[in-house]
Amino acid sequence: MRTAEIGQRFVDFFESKGHAVVPSASLLYNDPTLLFVNAGMVPFKPYLMGTEPSPWKRATSIQKCVRTLDIDEVGKTTRHGTFFQMLGNFSFGDYFKTEAIQYAWELVTKPADQGGFGFDPATIWVTVLGPGFHPDYPQGDVEAREAWRSVGVPDDHIQGRSLKDNYWHMGVPGPGGPCSEIYIDRGPAYGPDGGPEADEDRYLEIWNLVFETEDLSAVRAKEDFDIAGPLRSLNIDTGAGLERIAYLLQGVDNMYEIDQVFPVIDKASQMSGKRYGANHDDDVRLRVVADHVRSGLMLMTDGVTPGNEARGYVLRRLLRRVVRAMRLLGVEDPVLPELLPISRDLMSDSFPDVLTQWDRVIGAATAEEETFRRTLSAGTAMLDAAVVDTKAAGSTTLSGDKAFQLHDTYGFPIDLTLEMAAEQGLQVDREKFTALMAEQRARAKADSKAKKGLLTDPEAYSQVRALGETPFLGYTDLTVDTTVTGIIANGASVAAAESGTVVEVVLAETPFYAEMGGQDSDSGIIRANGFDLEVLDVQRPVPGLIVHKLRLDADLAVGDSVTAQVNPATRFGACQAHTATHVIHAALREIVGPSATQAGSYNKPGYLRFDFSATEGLSDSLKGEIEERCNIAIHDDFEVTDTQMPLEEAKAMGAMAMFGEKYPPIVRVVELAGPWSRELCGGTHVASTGRIGMLSLLGEQSVGSGTRRVEALVSTDAFHHMAAERALVNELTGILKVQPDQLADRVAKLAADLKDAERKLAAARTRELMGQVDDIVAGATPAGSFDLIAAKVPGVVGNDLRTLASEVRARVKDRPAVVTLIGGTDDKPAMIVATTESARSAGAKAGALIKAGTGPIGGRGGGKDDMAQGAGSDASGIDAALRAVNAELSAL
Repeated sequence: MRTAEIGQRFVDFFESKGHAVVPSASLLYNDPTLLFVNAGMVPFKPYLMGTEPSPWKRATSIQKCVRTLDIDEVGKTTRHGTFFQMLGNFSFGDYFKTEAIQYAWELVTKPADQGGFGFDPATIWVTVLGPGFHPDYPQGDVEAREAWRSVGVPDDHIQGRSLKDNYWHMGVPGPGGPCSEIYIDRGPAYGPDGGPEADEDRYLEIWNLVFETEDLSAVRAKEDFDIAGPLRSLNIDTGAGLERIAYLLQGVDNMYEIDQVFPVIDKASQMSGKRYGANHDDDVRLRVVADHVRSGLMLMTDGVTPGNEARGYVLRRLLRRVVRAMRLLGVEDPVLPELLPISRDLMSDSFPDVLTQWDRVIGAATAEEETFRRTLSAGTAMLDAAVVDTKAAGSTTLSGDKAFQLHDTYGFPIDLTLEMAAEQGLQVDREKFTALMAEQRARAKADSKAKKGLLTDPEAYSQVRALGETPFLGYTDLTVDTTVTGIIANGASVAAAESGTVVEVVLAETPFYAEMGGQDSDSGIIRANGFDLEVLDVQRPVPGLIVHKLRLDADLAVGDSVTAQVNPATRFGACQAHTATHVIHAALREIVGPSATQAGSYNKPGYLRFDFSATEGLSDSLKGEIEERCNIAIHDDFEVTDTQMPLEEAKAMGAMAMFGEKYPPIVRVVELAGPWSRELCGGTHVASTGRIGMLSLLGEQSVGSGTRRVEALVSTDAFHHMAAERALVNELTGILKVQPDQLADRVAKLAADLKDAERKLAAARTRELMGQVDDIVAGATPAGSFDLIAAKVPGVVGNDLRTLASEVRARVKDRPAVVTLIGGTDDKPAMIVATTESARSAGAKAGALIKAGTGPIGGRGGGKDDMAQGAGSDASGIDAALRAVNAELSAL
């Protein structure tokens, strides 16, 4: 039974039981606590937690999920994978334990020819919460045990287990409750008898039924938590692993061998000449390739592009691990263009978006592989230098700092550093490396929380949100008389706040636009108790709730009557900029092509930036064409309209949606007449494109692999920018005594003349330097068994100092000589040491000598045995530096 068919049977079954079929949310689901959706229940969290009313009583889904905590274990075991599909059925205060268990038993045991999975009831074991683990269940989950008995599971196939195994929560305050897991006995060939309690390799878990009953106030561990009280409604949240069910029904040993994954292993085997199953290390690498290719495909399909932060970094790591694994299998040529199409064809039945987004995906993947191939080359050179320095210092351990620098700055995988260091007989300080990684993650986590406003306890927002949503009236009204319905101060919901404090205020309704969809928040005032309070920021911390950040100049309490007033000038400017982002998006898709889809945006009065998918930059002619097309659209004064309609209808019309955004069943479609542009959008807009005035494209740049950014000014900001450029042109034409159309040629000639002058100056400087060589060589003095050629060359820096040292060494190459030159400036002396071959054979190493010499000048240096250089900050120590090198040589 194919994996796609198994998933379809699941949703068909629950649809027949009255469940709404909910499409998979994007992996980029906008939950600020997650990088990616990592469980099937994530899109349903607001309904399970009671922070939002559920649109359905019961629902079912096949949810895409990615987990990367155990990424280093992928392939080493057959249990760990990064991408998986979670089958789920959910009840929001509707049916409960008995019905959930009946549904699960029916689907799992119903014969395959009748639409079920067809598992033999004799092979099924279940677990429930056992007695003595939970105060509310002193006898264990008797209700669940009785429900399993009622469908025919014998007592000896029902095992009671601890909170650690059979109690579920999210790891944070929120819903929790006992759970019941379904296992399939794979037979004695896979382990000992005795049920799941004895062996979870033989008895494989396929489904977990969670019975949410309690509201947890604190969670310290899986089995250590506090209960605030019962939930307002009893919920069912189940999760069945599609890949696990697939490999059981397909008669293979693990998820890497199912129909949606194994063909990638097969292709990688063909490319490498390595047979799967012949060698453990090769098998691990082949499984890494298969898992990461599929995960990378699904992440890129949902809009992730490789980068150095957050989601982009995870994707980059996955793709680079594929390339590295294939290299270890012996494949040096590009691999992603060969492997990704295999996974695309395997996943397209379940997720058609992998076909529609393919051009963008393969472009980003190919660019990333090319970048990594260059990184491997540069990183290898840096690692080689670090190995030389480590050995020169007499150490057998490469520093954790260096390993972290390779990983963090150059994207060099730690496993590659470990392997290549081992080849050179070195270990790596993993403890220091791990500590630095932990520090980086902690900083990133703190930064992310700060940026996303998570410093306030989410429970405070939930308490206010429970009173109802905040209607946004700002599409039509900029001034609204309303009341205060909530105040959040110092991270907690309060009834009143005193003057002088900074608080977040929730209103019964608001005209203020909260920052969202790339549009900056509105500015304005809230008039309360005779004072005009400036609105500092407006955000949506949880769906449906709009909060206004204020510094109070008067006391404020819940229930107070206030007047909310948006600044009309800044609102109009925001509308101009937001509509302009739609204009520029449409122009890009028309001129660059349909793959130029939005990857992010930001706009505020007078300014916009727009990120789009592309693997190549825009030429000057293309940028000019795009700017012209935008201004033609502004001149043509397209009417801008918005319409409310069902989400599926909007998608069928071709309305562009933003990857990762969560859209409600009814959406707002903003259209530029023609229709030239049609997008899902909740932002504010001008009535027609002519109201934008004009658009001036500032520039274009890369902001990550596969993503480009354009910036532009609009309206009077664009005019002022162009006027300033015109004034600059006028000034330059006056200085250079040319007409505007001659300016470019004149500046080009000046640049060429300047470059020629610089070449002549460099040649003269080189001649001057070379003129010093004879005098420097003549100053050689003995230092032990070596000739020390030391000299001060004030003002000589950088490449000139290196060139001079090389030329002096060339003059004495037949002698065991060491050249030591100190140049630079008074505040930054520079030092270089160069050794001849015979000097190195006698034990003189430039890297060690430079370290001795740079100490007296208050600096440090490094390099290889033949040449090393450094710098300091204390010119008074120059003589001492030369003596230190002399002493070091004399001691050899």
